[in-house]
Amino acid sequence: MKTAPILGIAVAAIVAIGAAVYLVDIDQTEEAALPEISVEGGNMPEFEAETGDIEVGETEVTVPTLEIEPPEEDTDLAQNQ
Repeated sequence: MKTAPILGIAVAAIVAIGAAVYLVDIDQTEEAALPEISVEGGNMPEFEAETGDIEVGETEVTVPTLEIEPPEEDTDLAQNQ
């Protein structure tokens, strides 16, 4: 039952896209041209930067271990099933 509305929406979308493609006609009437540009000389900027120092070292970390025991099964429920 849910496929009928989805199918209807899909068909409507396809019809709308098809109509848009065939109803719009675009023709190029004049060729494009880039402007003429003249570049002479120039200079790249120079920079000086001072950065801070970062020291990298090693640290030993102790990770705790966890022991998890599953709960015991209730024998009365296991026998009744």
